[in-house]
Amino acid sequence: MILIIPAVEIRAGRCIRTAQGVEGFGYSDDPVEMARLWRTENAKSLHVTDLDGAREGRLVNADTVKQMVQTVDIPVELGGGVRTFEDARWAFETGVYRVLVSTMVIENPEEAQRLLSVYGPSKVVLAMYAVRGIVATHGGTTTSGLTALSVALNGKALGFRRLVYADIGEDGSPALVNLDVLRDLGEKTGMRITAAGGIAGLDDLLKIQELESHGVDSVVIGRALYENKFACQAVWRKCEAGNYPFTAKI
Repeated sequence: MILIIPAVEIRAGRCIRTAQGVEGFGYSDDPVEMARLWRTENAKSLHVTDLDGAREGRLVNADTVKQMVQTVDIPVELGGGVRTFEDARWAFETGVYRVLVSTMVIENPEEAQRLLSVYGPSKVVLAMYAVRGIVATHGGTTTSGLTALSVALNGKALGFRRLVYADIGEDGSPALVNLDVLRDLGEKTGMRITAAGGIAGLDDLLKIQELESHGVDSVVIGRALYENKFACQAVWRKCEAGNYPFTAKI
C-alpha cells in the first residue's frame, strides 16, 4: 500500500494552510500544532518545506522545524533552503530524518555527492519540481533548462536512490498529477519515487497507487488533506472536536 505523507509548508513561521475542522472547531496555523494534528491522525511521516528558505537559499525557519521534530515521534523530511553540507548536517543533528536537495544537485553536484557519502541515500533525497517538464530551481523561481529525466539520471549517477517529484505551475503552485512522467521516471531510472502535490482526492490517489510496480511507493499530500477530501477525515475531526479516544496519542 502506498504511503501517504502529509505536507506542512512554512512561511514566516506559520503554515500556509490551516486544516478545516467540524463546525465550531478550528485549528491553528502553528506548524508545531499542525505536526501534532497529523500525528494524531496516524501519519507515519511528515514532509516539511521551508518556503522562505527555498527562495532565500538558506534555512530560514530552522527554529520552527526544530520544535516540530521535537514534538512528534515520526520521521520528518525537510526540504527548502538546504543548499550546503552544513545546512544538512544541522538538520540531521536536530533530529530531521531525511533532507531533500534540489538546487544543490544542479549547481553544486560535488556537495550533493559529499552529502550522500557521509549520510547515505536513505537520508539524502533528490527533489525535483518541474514546469512543463523542465526542472526549476531556487524555490521554483529559476529554470534549469534540464528535463526531469536528465536530472534524475544525473542524480542516480551521483548516488541518489530516491526522488521526490512534483509538477508545478508558472507561479510555483502545484499542477495536476502527471502520471506519464512518474511512470517514465520509474521505468527509466529504477529509482524509488515519491509523488508530491496535485492530489485532489481519492481518484488521484488510486491512480498513483497503480504506479507502485513502477517504483512510486509514496505520495505527499497537502491541500486535499487540509480540506478534508478523504472520507476518513470526517471521523477524525469529530473525534478531535469531542476529545474522543479514537486517534493516536502523542
